[in-house]
This record gives sequence, structure tokens and C-alpha cells, in this order.
Amino acid sequence: MARKLTGFLSRFYLLLIMIFLYAPILVMVVLSFNSSRSRVVWEGFTLNWYVRLFSNHQIMDALINTLVLALASAGISLVMGLLAALGISAMRRRGYTITMGLTNIPLLNADIVTGIALMLWFIHFMPLSFHSVLIAHVTFNIPYVILAVLPKIQQMNISIYEASRDLGASAVYGFFTMILPQLTGGLVSGFFMAFTMSMDDFVITYFTKGPGFNTLSTMIYGEIRKGIKPEMYALSTLIFVTVFALLLVVNFLPGRQEEE
Repeated sequence: MARKLTGFLSRFYLLLIMIFLYAPILVMVVLSFNSSRSRVVWEGFTLNWYVRLFSNHQIMDALINTLVLALASAGISLVMGLLAALGISAMRRRGYTITMGLTNIPLLNADIVTGIALMLWFIHFMPLSFHSVLIAHVTFNIPYVILAVLPKIQQMNISIYEASRDLGASAVYGFFTMILPQLTGGLVSGFFMAFTMSMDDFVITYFTKGPGFNTLSTMIYGEIRKGIKPEMYALSTLIFVTVFALLLVVNFLPGRQEEE
């Protein structure tokens, strides 16, 4: 009896968590199909907001800026994080501990502190623009890549690389054919983590961007006083559906390949 009650309470608690997590998203999806601008009155089904979304140059420019920034920062962070992780893995115990402690500081530091510090730095050395935002995003993305790749480096079989070297392979060829394939899982995780963090960031972007440059987060913040446009509900719905589809592919495709 006690086990059944415990199991029921656990499932009920999990259900409540899921409701709190996904109920706001469900409301946003419903509002993206509401023909009314009101958030409390349903006036009928429409796809008008999706049509107007792609004709809104301000939103599309912000979306393109966000995607370009996220892809560029994730790609640069992936390369720099991989090289840093390889260097950290070769350190002695004391140096490894100190370096990992320094790597964790940006993760624990408040975004507003990082944003203001980078803003003050850029003001003295370069104008605030897309490049300053890109450097800022790479700065806070690198630790995430390091923490994703480093465990894979510690788990890989280095003997395969050493055997390839003994058989005459060059260091570069051995790295790309023997080491890199073993780190694929960590590299993919690090890239998507960096991409997601860059897409989601607001505080650091707000402090390091120049005039005339907007991402989705900064544009939405600027429109809060006027009221959020229904087109943003449509855009957020499309982003959610895309991410959900990618998660399904990433989680189920490897299992199906293993079965085949």
C-alpha cells in the first residue's frame, strides 16, 4: 500500500512539473493561431500571424542576426574549446585543478557582471558592434564546450592514436582519423550547448551590442512597453517545433541505426 501511494505521489509530482513547464508554451502556441490580438479572447483560427511574420523585416533581420551570431559563436567556441580541452587533459594534477576552477568561474558568475565587464573592455578598445557581441558570446561559450568535450577525452583510447603513429601516420592525420571520431559525441553536445546559450542570451548581448544591431531577445525587450506582437508568438512556436523535431531525431535516430 505504501509503495503504491509513493508511486502515485511521484507520478503526480512529475505531472505537476510537466504542466508548469509546458503550459505556458501551449498557451503561446494557441495564441499564435488566434485571429485576435487579445491574449484573453479567442476570435477564431488563423494563419495570418505566420504570414505577417515572414513579411516583417524587423523580425526577420533580428532572426538572421541571432542565427548568424549563434552559429558563428558556436563554431569558434567549438574549435577553441576543443584545443583548450586537449591542453587541459595533458596538464599535471595541480595545473588541471587550477585551470578547471578558472573554467568554472564564467559559469557561476552572474551574466550582468560579465556583460558590464565586457562592455567596459570593448569601449576602451573597439566600438560596440556585431564583432563585440560575437567575442562576448565566444567568451562565455568556451567553458561549456570544454566541459562537454573533456570527459570524452578522458574516456578515449589513446592507444589507437599511438598505434597509428607507429604505423607511419602523421600527427595531423592521426588526430583527424583516430582522436576526433572518438570525441564526436562531446563535440556535438558542446556545439549545441553553445548554440543554445548564444540563442538564449539577453543580458550580455544587451550590454555589448552597438546601435542598430538587434537579436530576437533584445528586440523583444525593446517592444515590451509597446506590447508583444502576435508575430512573435508565431516565431516562438516555429522555434519550439524545430527544436522539438531536432531532439526527436537526435534521440531516436541513433537507436534505430543500432537496431538495423
